[in-house]
Amino acid sequence: MSSQKRLRIGVLFGGRSGEHEVSLASAASVIRALDPEKYEAIPIGITKDGRWLVGTGAQKMLPEVLKSGERVSLPSDPTVAALVPLAQSAGHPSITVDVVFPVLHGTFGEDGTVQGLLELANLPYVGAGVLASAVGMDKDVQKRLFVQEGLPVVPFIAVHRQEWERERADVIRRVKKKFRFPVFVKPATLGSSVGMTRVKATHQLGAAIDTAAEFALKIIVERAVTAREIEVSVLGNNDVRASIPGEILPHREFYDYTAKYLEEGTRLLIPAPLTKKQVATFQDYAVRAFRSIDGTGMARCDFFLERRTNKIFVNELNTIPGFTSISMYPKMWEASGLPYPKLIDRLIELALELHREKARTKYSIELPAGSGGALEA
Repeated sequence: MSSQKRLRIGVLFGGRSGEHEVSLASAASVIRALDPEKYEAIPIGITKDGRWLVGTGAQKMLPEVLKSGERVSLPSDPTVAALVPLAQSAGHPSITVDVVFPVLHGTFGEDGTVQGLLELANLPYVGAGVLASAVGMDKDVQKRLFVQEGLPVVPFIAVHRQEWERERADVIRRVKKKFRFPVFVKPATLGSSVGMTRVKATHQLGAAIDTAAEFALKIIVERAVTAREIEVSVLGNNDVRASIPGEILPHREFYDYTAKYLEEGTRLLIPAPLTKKQVATFQDYAVRAFRSIDGTGMARCDFFLERRTNKIFVNELNTIPGFTSISMYPKMWEASGLPYPKLIDRLIELALELHREKARTKYSIELPAGSGGALEA
């Protein structure tokens, strides 16, 4: 990184998902950790109704940006490659950034949609690309790829919302045939345990699927396992590294949205108390899971370690994990020897590195002179 010029980092936060508030906490931590000698932080907020707003130098709190920031749009035109103010009056220049750091969780942020816009705009960005983001958001497709990679997953079925609305009795029969209770029911394309229910008996199943169906077009039903919850942080593009594992000890029955964000009491153990062989297996599975979805940049891989059998199951990958200074993803890297500010540096380096690599790719065919400018059918 040049010492002559600070990089302008557009920290993208908020968004239209149910994890909007979580994003604000993560983004605030990222902005605080950006070394002011290396970077100029540009807060870019997305409101719950989808408006894009950029904060001015005087706006220090992210909720202020969402209330009174300058309204902008990001054109998909790669020749612009900047945020364009919507104000019609003169004196509102475009806002350029060197790297976009998306700290968006959930739908319309972590699912490949924003990543696609950034690709069209030809802007470098931190984290997974379009494909890995989309797959990382879809627990059904993700688990199918894990199985193809030979990774163990908890038995599950996926149910489409329209299928559930048309054939409720048939879906319930399928669940009862495949599983013993309890089971977990959750939206296939949402994070932070939003819309998730632990179902202990048949009479609770319909309401649980109804709840999950409010949040997604597809619902996952999977066998509940009595397990320890282990997590591993992954970092890299081609040269992928895994952190030492950590363990979550929820104070509630399971690690739901309330336990994660609304109540204190959940404990984090880093490093997790595991054997050397278990640590190596968790790290190997995390890297393989990351590569199976074509991951780049970062992800947090979540596992279950079944108490009765000690069997390891890959649960899911989160391509934009919680990013506060006390979140598991940065804390596991800190315990692995990579402190939070250095982790931010590395993620920005990876974004620029991948952008340079993409720039080497040809996207059009140079036709020979005299060809008439068109290929014959």
